[in-house]
Amino acid sequence: MKKKIAFITGITGQDGFYLTKYLLDKNYEVHGLVRRSSNLNRNRIDKLVDNHVNYSNKIFLHYGDICDVISIINILKKVKPTEVYHLAAQSHVKISFEIPVYTGDATALGTLKLLESIRQLKFNPKIYIAGSSEMYGDVTNKFQNEKTPFNPRSPYGVSKVFSYYIGKNYRESYNMFISNGILFNHESPERGENFVTRKISLGVASIKLGLKKKLILGNLDARRDWGYAKDYVEGMHLMLQQKKPDDYVLATGKTYSVKDFCKLAFAEVGLDWKKFVIIDKKFYRPSEVNYLRGDCSKAKIKLKWKHKTSFKSLVKLMVRSDLKNLTSK
Repeated sequence: MKKKIAFITGITGQDGFYLTKYLLDKNYEVHGLVRRSSNLNRNRIDKLVDNHVNYSNKIFLHYGDICDVISIINILKKVKPTEVYHLAAQSHVKISFEIPVYTGDATALGTLKLLESIRQLKFNPKIYIAGSSEMYGDVTNKFQNEKTPFNPRSPYGVSKVFSYYIGKNYRESYNMFISNGILFNHESPERGENFVTRKISLGVASIKLGLKKKLILGNLDARRDWGYAKDYVEGMHLMLQQKKPDDYVLATGKTYSVKDFCKLAFAEVGLDWKKFVIIDKKFYRPSEVNYLRGDCSKAKIKLKWKHKTSFKSLVKLMVRSDLKNLTSK
């Protein structure tokens, strides 16, 4: 049986954490791209290794940058992966308005550099490219699926549309195994603290413990299709186990507002959200996406995938995790 070797860009992020654990449990050898920064950003992966002794000899981290094609080529030559999971991006929508050029470099051109590097090296791994529901942007239909037109409303969304189409183009032009995953919002206790769901769960835990008095947020009426990241990485893997590459939406099919998330989070600790939440318009986006709701019928049929964790359970999971972490400090 051929040894399965995975290369994950964006391994230090939320999805990288859950995907790495998922693949290691399936006996993969996992290699990850780590961007050198002044602050160490390996805490999620280090936690995996520290908590599972048997992982240490199956996971390898390589310094490089998705914007630096030479580093990508050198790592690919060394690793020779059988599967590539491209998760790396500047993935914060609000921040993409503040650093649009870098967002384009990392999120759009980073995908092109990775695919061209693989093509030039003339080996044929199966490739997963992370898309986003933000590609749909301003929608008019009730559900979004693989056939829904894209209408992005942010530099991040625009960059992800480029990433999606360049993957499709390389698949059709060079017969490469490339599957795009259009994943709707997926959250977890490992979500970055600057994302609204984690900002809420951490803020609620801090208020409950007396560490903060208020939670400052932006648009409470924005509605999203929120799932659990741990469920979604299974879908990523399933896409690369198919005989033919294709594009798939992963979603829950249900939509909730930021306000709904707040209500449940504060209720989990027995507090009234209205007494603690302050709205500040500086957290609004220049152009807002008010509604997203995914239709993952294709993934259910072809991949036999579906989400397992309810919205209510996800909110509880995140709040309880932040309470535990803050209490233990």
